[in-house]
Amino acid sequence: MTRFHSTTFHWVRHGPTHAKTLVGWSDLPADLSDTAAIARLSAHLPDAPVVSSTLIRASATADAIVAQRARLPHDPDLREIHFGDWELQHFTEVADQALIRRFWEEPGAIRPPNGESWDVVCGRVNGAVERLMGHKDIIVVAHFGVILTQVQRALGIGGYEAFSHKIDNLSVTEITFDGQWSAGRINYIP
Repeated sequence: MTRFHSTTFHWVRHGPTHAKTLVGWSDLPADLSDTAAIARLSAHLPDAPVVSSTLIRASATADAIVAQRARLPHDPDLREIHFGDWELQHFTEVADQALIRRFWEEPGAIRPPNGESWDVVCGRVNGAVERLMGHKDIIVVAHFGVILTQVQRALGIGGYEAFSHKIDNLSVTEITFDGQWSAGRINYIP
């Protein structure tokens, strides 16, 4: 009989960038000046390996909370949604307002020009998650969209329902696989 080993993913959203635009693959730094919040976050997390996206806002946040934990190599598959031509534009500045509304309201195959669809992002992130299985606990510092792909997976909901979840900067979302996916706390701020 196959025995499943449980893995709990402690998804941490990176520190704030303060950008008011669509920030996907642009490498904006995080504001990590709230050292008390960083300390609370680090203290809350288990003694587990830490991995992050390759984007500096995630990797710097991971470095800030790593303490004595093992630091795994950055993973490019944990990057945020690639917004393509919409990158660094405010929602209202995007030329094709009908398309951007459909992107958020009907997530799936719809993609920004030269960007990624929700389905592509989910596939990319799911692949990274599969490679991280086998740890009892793992801390993953990533992005709003990346974390929502796993909320969707754990809750068995659609993309539109996943987008209804708030994921604050420096929050923790717990997703466990023990033969099936389940969600613990979502958007917990220590």
